[in-house]
Amino acid sequence: MSRVLIVEDETHLVKGLRFNLEAEGHCVEVAGDGESALQRLLGSRSDEKRGDRGGGEGEDFDAVVLDVMLPGKDGFAVAAELRAAKNFVPILMLTARGRPEDVLKGFAAGADDYLAKPFELPILLARLQGLLRRRDWSRMSAMSADSAAGASPDYDEFPFDGRVIDFGKLELRAKANTIRLTVMEAQLLRYLVRNSGRVVSRKSILEDVWGLDEHTDTRAIDNFIVRLRRYIEDNPAKPEHLLTVRGVGYRFTPEPRKPEAS
Repeated sequence: MSRVLIVEDETHLVKGLRFNLEAEGHCVEVAGDGESALQRLLGSRSDEKRGDRGGGEGEDFDAVVLDVMLPGKDGFAVAAELRAAKNFVPILMLTARGRPEDVLKGFAAGADDYLAKPFELPILLARLQGLLRRRDWSRMSAMSADSAAGASPDYDEFPFDGRVIDFGKLELRAKANTIRLTVMEAQLLRYLVRNSGRVVSRKSILEDVWGLDEHTDTRAIDNFIVRLRRYIEDNPAKPEHLLTVRGVGYRFTPEPRKPEAS
């Protein structure tokens, strides 16, 4: 049984979601605003940011259905604080209809998937189930690694220039560091890897990775690229792997040419 936290202030929507999710076999809890959601998910870690030492550890949920429009802290702030606190619970973000900028802003904050309101209930259930499956696969991969005892683990990995992207575990291992990736960061990296050496346009990223219209504001893509460069480049200000092709898009180069020694 999966534990799902619904963060939503519309009572009629909460009742319908709770009824249907419980009918699907999930255990459902509800938070009506961003602050109470963070308190439940982070516990004392959320309190300490405000100077309050009370409370305890956060509760363990398998997924969060998070509305953008909330009283107090909005969904973007909630997602960003969770990721900053190293809480990687899968987040399905609910956004306003006709606002693709909300979708991109949600991904940038750390959401794993999105759904525009109003939505069809079967679609929400399918999206949520997809996030829960990914979480289960990630846990199973970690367990397999622990029990392999020298065996070669069957991971979907991409090694390059002393780094490894582990798409199964949503991790990037760079030298001595291990960086957790959101689902959307991993999907963008996978798309760039599949097109290694080729220029990919912002239009193709919007349509093929995020399923958005080409006319959506592309500044959010640039922000994603900046963040990925921090992960994979020795010097993000002078990238060697993830290059900008001015006026077109980006090119991923796994093994850049090194200057020859004189």
